[in-house]
Amino acid sequence: MQNMVVKVKLELAARAAVQAVRRKDLIVVIDVLRCTSSILNAFANGAKEVIPTRTLREAHRLRESHPSFLLAGERRGVRPQGFDLGNSPLEFTRQKVSGRTLIFTTTSGTAALIRSKESDWVLIGGFLNAGSVASAALEIAEREEIGVSLVLSGRKGHFSLEDFLCGGAIAGRLLGTNVDLSDSTTGALLAFRQVKEILCETIMTGEHVRNLIDLGFEEDVRFSCQMDLLGNVPAYRNGVIRLLA
Repeated sequence: MQNMVVKVKLELAARAAVQAVRRKDLIVVIDVLRCTSSILNAFANGAKEVIPTRTLREAHRLRESHPSFLLAGERRGVRPQGFDLGNSPLEFTRQKVSGRTLIFTTTSGTAALIRSKESDWVLIGGFLNAGSVASAALEIAEREEIGVSLVLSGRKGHFSLEDFLCGGAIAGRLLGTNVDLSDSTTGALLAFRQVKEILCETIMTGEHVRNLIDLGFEEDVRFSCQMDLLGNVPAYRNGVIRLLA
């Protein structure tokens, strides 16, 4: 097992998660702005677990069955009517989420998670936990003798600058003598290295970010661009996200 080569691939959109599942890869889902950053901060502030859903209807039905669960998420960037929380990582304070179960639905991020659900290993990644999620992914991949796929949620099925750069940030922490990066992963790594000293400023130029700023969420962007602020690694299994044991 010492000589096993871990192949690392990067998928540019959520719909490609099915390919990673077929390969039996460990999947790291990335949706920097803002789904995975919100999940990471929720756990940092004591959330018990997060249940992703694809639709608002599914979220509401689950809430009807479990009135103590919090509804969180967004559509078109803003909190849906009747929800307790939006998709701003800064909303997930200890006072609001500590010890609570969250039902979470977003436009792209939770869709990527649900497309990945048949994988044995699905981890939650962002700039906030780039080092810790890379370390966990590499340890599991070597132990299980499987590859790693960085799945970018993208924006409505299209390329996302911030997710691509985050894939590169995580890939940089995966480098080792027994790691083989695909061309797309190498491209993301080179892009991240080029802008890592001006990361937030670069991400601020992206299409998605301009929309978030128009909606009043500039501070979400700045928060989510911080490297290795958090050390937690949530994992999605059997329909529920919990901290990796």
